[in-house]
Amino acid sequence: MPSAFHSLLLPAIRNPKPSRRRGRGRGGSKRPKKTTKSKNRLADAAAGDATSFHLKTSARAGTGGAGSGRRGGGGCLVQPLGNLLLLGGGEGGGGNLRDAGLGALRPLPDDVLLDVLGLLAARDLARLSAASRALYVVASHDPLWRALVLDELGGDFAFSGSWRATYIAAASGGRAHLLPPRGLEIRGFYSDYLFQSWLCANMEMRPEWLHRDTIERRRGMSVEQFVSEFEEPNRPVLLEGCLESWPALQKWTREHLLKVSAGKEFAVGAVSMTLDRYLQYADNVQEERPLYLFDAKFTEKVPEMGRDYEVPAYFREDLFGVLGEERPDHRWVIIGPAGSGSSFHVDPNSTSAWNAVIKGAKKWVMFPPEVVPPGVHPSADGAEVTSPVSIMEWFMNFYGACKTWEKRPVECICRAGEVVFVPNGWWHLVINLEESIAITQNYVSRRNLLNVLDFLKRPNASELVSGTTDRVNLHDKFRNAIDMTYPGMIKQLELEAQQKAAARKKKVSFWESAVDANTGGFKFSF
Repeated sequence: MPSAFHSLLLPAIRNPKPSRRRGRGRGGSKRPKKTTKSKNRLADAAAGDATSFHLKTSARAGTGGAGSGRRGGGGCLVQPLGNLLLLGGGEGGGGNLRDAGLGALRPLPDDVLLDVLGLLAARDLARLSAASRALYVVASHDPLWRALVLDELGGDFAFSGSWRATYIAAASGGRAHLLPPRGLEIRGFYSDYLFQSWLCANMEMRPEWLHRDTIERRRGMSVEQFVSEFEEPNRPVLLEGCLESWPALQKWTREHLLKVSAGKEFAVGAVSMTLDRYLQYADNVQEERPLYLFDAKFTEKVPEMGRDYEVPAYFREDLFGVLGEERPDHRWVIIGPAGSGSSFHVDPNSTSAWNAVIKGAKKWVMFPPEVVPPGVHPSADGAEVTSPVSIMEWFMNFYGACKTWEKRPVECICRAGEVVFVPNGWWHLVINLEESIAITQNYVSRRNLLNVLDFLKRPNASELVSGTTDRVNLHDKFRNAIDMTYPGMIKQLELEAQQKAAARKKKVSFWESAVDANTGGFKFSF
């Protein structure tokens, strides 16, 4: 094995980071410890229980998957711990290969072990994989190689079916004799942590995760109706038929986008990639957290794309516009394969948003501001959110908990030509059910202006505010610009808010009416 990796040293394209950690989901999420319920589900999945999970065709055929040691992807080298018990001590009674092959690293939990291995350079990680079969399994965990590729190559890579194979291909410079042989076939390694990563990358969405459609759908509604029925009460809605004039719906084929964006790089996570490289990756990837093209400067890079859509009438009052070029990032083109998406988060700067699907379909799960989704743990100041590292992990381990909640989530599938309105403060998760292209914008209307101003002046605004380099002064700049452009607006809105609050206090409660002597009611005496 060492000879297969003797050239694993990339040219000095960029300075590698001094340390590498597993990537975190949007909002600083990290993977929680597995639960007993999760372990049972993993064992069912590994045993092929038809009532549990269905694997993608490529996974059943052994042609792809995260954590593989094979040159082009391959099947999973890991089984869930439940199988160790079912087999009475492992295959052939040999126990868990992990225990015998990790040496001094054996006491480390798998997540900590991966954090340690994430500190290694590629050459050292490859050498470690030759030390034992157990270390080969762990060192082949594909997210480790994803971090190496992105750290050292940025977006300048040609995806080769797995991140490990991609790194090796880049290191070999295309010289075939330096490529390693087919990966080892190893059995008897049991780990819930590693298996769940592979399972989340290779499982299909379950039908019960998709059938609920509880969002209100509207077509042909007036702007005034939208404001009074949805924006004012801060309720989500799916809008149909309001994108029919968009040229993008017909024009934005792969071929067209590749032509108009040739040579331009788009933001894909922490790196930049040309669209042709990204689509080549998206066509061949099968991992737990696929990279997502999410670019805020697409109209500047490709002006024609900006001319192919217009803001729907419902969202055209955008008061952040008074800041001109100093406004925070507010519009994005979003492109991603099936399985990509955004884990639970609240939109930035207390803004509301709309998301329009041009191609494909997206599953939405939304919770109101006062209901934190199961498995999601925001910090007290709102600066960080801890949640499952992947969307599929949330569905597998936490979606079922919503069935017993009094306030169940609002759910829908938004398809091409439809728009979802996301009110400010709402938690939402989105996953692409197929390759998808969308436009999303965040905005501030007068219905939400006071919320945004309050958010921008929080004591920890430097941590909370996003999309701008001047986080600390954004509140003052925005308020002053509003006062200059719309004199008296803020004071009027503050007065209306006070009047509404007073009216709510004056509402007679049930108990107040029950003790009214004039109505023949009764009184408690304590």
